[in-house]
Amino acid sequence: MVAENAVNTVITEGEPFYGPDFGMLRRNDPEMAQVLLDELERTRGGLQLIASENFTSPAVLAALGSALTNKYAEGYPGHRYHGGCEVVDRAEALAVERAKLLFGAEHVNVQPYSGTTANLAAYAALLRPGDTVLAMALSHGGHLTHGSRSNFSGRWFDVVSYGVRRDTELLDYDEVRDLALRYRPKMIICGAAAYPRLIDFAAFRGIADEVGAWLLADMAHTIGLMAGGVIPSAVPYADVVTFTTHKSLRGPRGGGILCTSEVAARIDRAVFPFTQGGPLMHAIAAKAVMFGEALRPEFAGYCAKMIANCRALADTLAEEGMRPVTDGTDTHLALVDLRGLGVSGAEAERRCAAAGITLDRSVIPYDPEPPTVTSGLRLGTPCVTTQGMEPSDLVEVGRLVARAVREPRAAGEIGERVAALSAAHQAYPCRR
Repeated sequence: MVAENAVNTVITEGEPFYGPDFGMLRRNDPEMAQVLLDELERTRGGLQLIASENFTSPAVLAALGSALTNKYAEGYPGHRYHGGCEVVDRAEALAVERAKLLFGAEHVNVQPYSGTTANLAAYAALLRPGDTVLAMALSHGGHLTHGSRSNFSGRWFDVVSYGVRRDTELLDYDEVRDLALRYRPKMIICGAAAYPRLIDFAAFRGIADEVGAWLLADMAHTIGLMAGGVIPSAVPYADVVTFTTHKSLRGPRGGGILCTSEVAARIDRAVFPFTQGGPLMHAIAAKAVMFGEALRPEFAGYCAKMIANCRALADTLAEEGMRPVTDGTDTHLALVDLRGLGVSGAEAERRCAAAGITLDRSVIPYDPEPPTVTSGLRLGTPCVTTQGMEPSDLVEVGRLVARAVREPRAAGEIGERVAALSAAHQAYPCRR
């Protein structure tokens, strides 16, 4: 009753209700309000270098916190299983139209809850349990949904893994072709969660055609760079492109699917009703806002800056004795080998956290350590680029990371500089 009365009070006072009201939250649930404030303080007070995270715009947050969350809308625009969907239909139509324009795709599904559910739908649309899939090994940079035994992909399908060369740490396209010819997969997956170089989609298309396989490009990490036109697009080559919306694309947490018209109906049925229920209409509205932002000319500049920042970070870490895997990066993420410093990835992650630097430990190709320990770190530049940092700033960030790893006793001193750098490039700056 307290919450209902609070809403009614706002309405009767003549103030329009648009959605989020932090003052009301603070009055009605101060404990949860403090959680929100503490998370904002955490992100503002340190460096966020996790490659799979970003900061959405306030406009995206506004749509995400809207009353559209209340609407049950099973089905697709014009074909819902609940009444009263005429307004949310417009939100989904906007998201689809903008995504088609942004990516040049024949068909788009914006309903997936995440990148994992997008991949699940792609498997469901194109395969049957037990079919053979060729995908990148998790230990070489692939994703859990590319065949891990702890995931549906590794339990329901016969997954054959390819990897990178030991000498160059680059994708071995000859191995991919040899494995495809030997095992005749029904689907080949390209794309990775921890591979810093560009992927040759044309080469994968040629191999898929040679064995009669579907080609799925998992662009969860690099979809924003693809949208910005700073890396090649997978759309002209892949039958299906899956992606997340919350990484380099700078949107709300969620997923999406681009595909050819040939498989469009199969993809839509695989998303709903096969793998998901009612779509999250507030998230879809936020995706529409995000696609609109990515269509603006300045987004390409943002994406180019992400790459330039990551190269500056990787080069600096190399100078500090933290060798970049593949000797560099073409994207927003860098993978570094710590063995030259004699520090594990897990320990380096802890030391950086103590200095206010948030990043991920990561296995590296042919890693002698288990995944809970690792020999490497994965770092990304989406967040710091959104905050307005330049390559010169990332040189300093690289030095701070290296010093935090090498000098754990200096965490307090390093943390002070981290806080100053973050304050100069604040996430969600206060309104003036």
